[in-house]
Amino acid sequence: MKKNNILKNINKKGFSLIELMVVVVILGLMVLGLVTFFTGGVRSWISGQSQLEAQRNARQAMDIMVREIREADYVENSSTSSFIDFHTPFHGTISYLLSGGSDLKRDSNTMISNVQSLAFSYFDNSGNQIDSSDSDKKSKVSKVHIDLQVNVDQDSNPDITLNSDIDLRNYNL
Repeated sequence: MKKNNILKNINKKGFSLIELMVVVVILGLMVLGLVTFFTGGVRSWISGQSQLEAQRNARQAMDIMVREIREADYVENSSTSSFIDFHTPFHGTISYLLSGGSDLKRDSNTMISNVQSLAFSYFDNSGNQIDSSDSDKKSKVSKVHIDLQVNVDQDSNPDITLNSDIDLRNYNL
């Protein structure tokens, strides 16, 4: 009789196989939820970092273009809206163009990639826009407007849009 009581007490200690399987399933679901949550957070952080870097690069490129175009004494050639060729008394002739559909180049050096659009507009002293087909444009341009759009994630909407109006400091000198 004593043996039966001992066996009953032994069987009451511990977990059954079904209880262990239920615990493993519950823990697995909790770990799966945590992994999904952290994976989404990491993906979002990486996307934000790439957009931040693209914005920084676009701002630096725009600052360089503004500084150099501001020094120009005249615009030499601007046959298309995504190309400008200008002359400065300090650096000679400088060109900016959208090459290969997504690279902004200064002369032959790539400044930034993932450019969705680059547009230059030209204005005279009175603020009137100058037509790109005007043959006497070289002597008339006193102001340049730049519109730069960068698309990092390659969807249809630009992620970064920068605009700037530049008065030529050395115009007609």
